[in-house]
Amino acid sequence: MSTQAGQDAKFFQRGKIQEFRAELQAAEVKDKKFIKRKTVLKKIVANITMGNDMSPLFHDVVPCLGTPLLEIKKMVYLFLVSYGKSKPNEIHLVIPRFLEDCNDRNPLIRALAIRTMSYIPIPVVTEALTEQLRHCLKDRDPYVRKTAAICVAKVYTADPRKAEKAGFVEMLRDLLVDPNATVVSNAVAALTEIGDRTDGVFFKLNLSIANKLLAAIGESSEWGQIYILDSLLRFVPERHSDAEMLAERVLIQLNHANSAVVLTAIKILLYLMNYMDNRRLIEHICKKMGPPLVTLLSSGPEVQYVALRNILLIIQRRPTVLRNDVKVFFCKYNDPIYVKLAKLEIMYRLAREENAKEVLAELQEYASEVDVDFVRKAVRSIGRLAIKVEPAADLCIKALLDLIETKVTYVVQEAVIVIKDIFRRYPGKYEGIIPTLCEHLDALDEPEAKAAMIWIVGQHADRMDNADDLLDDLVYTFLEEPVEVQLALLSASVKLFIYKSKSEKAKELVHRVLKWATEDIDNPDLRDRGFMYWRLLAINPGIAGEVVLAEKPAITTDSDRMDRGALDQLLLHTGTLGSIYHKNPETFIRNAAGRALTDTPALNPNSRAVLVQVARTQLPPTAVNIPGPGPNEPRSRKPEPPLPAKPAPPLPGEDGDAEEGGGGDEEENGDETEAVLRPVAVQGDDPYAGLDQLGALGGAGYSADNPKPKGDEDLLAF
Repeated sequence: MSTQAGQDAKFFQRGKIQEFRAELQAAEVKDKKFIKRKTVLKKIVANITMGNDMSPLFHDVVPCLGTPLLEIKKMVYLFLVSYGKSKPNEIHLVIPRFLEDCNDRNPLIRALAIRTMSYIPIPVVTEALTEQLRHCLKDRDPYVRKTAAICVAKVYTADPRKAEKAGFVEMLRDLLVDPNATVVSNAVAALTEIGDRTDGVFFKLNLSIANKLLAAIGESSEWGQIYILDSLLRFVPERHSDAEMLAERVLIQLNHANSAVVLTAIKILLYLMNYMDNRRLIEHICKKMGPPLVTLLSSGPEVQYVALRNILLIIQRRPTVLRNDVKVFFCKYNDPIYVKLAKLEIMYRLAREENAKEVLAELQEYASEVDVDFVRKAVRSIGRLAIKVEPAADLCIKALLDLIETKVTYVVQEAVIVIKDIFRRYPGKYEGIIPTLCEHLDALDEPEAKAAMIWIVGQHADRMDNADDLLDDLVYTFLEEPVEVQLALLSASVKLFIYKSKSEKAKELVHRVLKWATEDIDNPDLRDRGFMYWRLLAINPGIAGEVVLAEKPAITTDSDRMDRGALDQLLLHTGTLGSIYHKNPETFIRNAAGRALTDTPALNPNSRAVLVQVARTQLPPTAVNIPGPGPNEPRSRKPEPPLPAKPAPPLPGEDGDAEEGGGGDEEENGDETEAVLRPVAVQGDDPYAGLDQLGALGGAGYSADNPKPKGDEDLLAF
């Protein structure tokens, strides 16, 4: 294969259209084995790959489709995929060849023909494809069926209503019980793509189909396994036992070697745990999820980063998953900076009283690194550790003082910033270190650090003899300072005056600052605060003291935690781009469908309390009747003509199933009846109930996915 690749490298040379046309015409004579034609087509495909426009050769390349050689057909079809959309007036010349290949004895050619047609979203091609695609979805060869399944998704993208009316959605649903695992996974992939569209049909699973899909995982490729696992989010458990049974079957996928399969399996387990009430099983699943996540950290830095960003979400929702594995996240000397910063955040999240000393020692090591950004984060993490773990606060303060003694400018500034927060977390406990901080006042040149130091001086001005002198020096450059520092100076000078109202220096200082703030400053926030302070002090200094020196709430680590409802919603995107950005995909991907937990009797009460509803885009105002094979779907009522004052009736694919994220109220109101709590297994109420008659996934196992020649009897079907 490497030798062939080396030989083909010679084709990647810029050629001229006239030369290629002449070579194609010359290849029609004395070319019994089609070697000349194959060589020219390779040159043309190489030029397409290089970005050269070969569309003028359309009429010269298309006749090559009549060549009975698969390799040549592949190259011609590749040419058509590249330029078919740009030739809407000439594409009708190719359609007879398409139809001929759709009926070829070779399954590879049949699959190649429908795949190429699906890549050309032109009405005349889509019209010709419709009937052929219906036959290919029932083809005897699994290779053709699995290709046809993907083609349905492309046809749906080009013309959703045409695909629905042709019955392709129902035929895809029938393929969910195909005896070939690859066909099943491709059908799931196509239905998922259709269901994720804001204007697409709803794709939901019941327990029977979910179990059949899990049975197909063992024979599927890695991509197929990911699609099948991800589709389980479409199954909404009505009973705790349903979720627990599925979770036990998914657990085996945690041992998979592919990181994407592992993350998708973890996503499904996290989803199903919201519908469980067996605490022992939940703890068992959390314990099982730990080792696979740790294993991901032995991969390359890119995979590590993806794993770390997902772990950061998982441990916020399920802290017991990696409770005792904090050492795994200690940084290595050769880790990229983005991996180190991600590990740093996780170390802080996992820190508790039992491991605080180990974490602190590690953070102190990081504070002596050469990377400035990493050192800043490490110093800030020491302060956050002191706020989070009270027994470790003394050790953290000592570590911060040692770092300040290094007199490294950026280290001192970060230490001052976090010490200010520690003062707010533990008021009256560590004020003895203020003189040490004041010694390094001249080293502070960043706005945040300077504002933090000013706050410390102003807040503790009653305990500092030289507070007025310090503030006087700081106020000297008031007009040149950033707004953040000016606000801190304004508040600190007012506090100083309240603490030392009899001091002439304090009076002169506050008067000077207030005059600057109200007369020489253009910033409205600063000016308004100056006016407010001035009027308070003028009317009643006592009330001003109560306002400015009011007891402040102690800082906690609660603000570091993501909202529980948003976290539950974000965990439904584990292993995707959304889990890296820590944002729902609909916020940064156009037309992406949102996900949310669906309210059922099995949903955990805590999850129900913070349930986030996802609104679905309003569908067209007319009901679409979808004929075709497959089990009949129930309709609670006949669709009526839409009225302006009423919402649009749902599509048939939506009947019988509650909307995702929208049916919570109806189910909650029906909690008192016994019928709601039991799974409904009646043929008329379950659109998947009839699929068992179409084929079973068990028994003799899955048939091999090998293309087979079509027999004469199959030609009659077309």
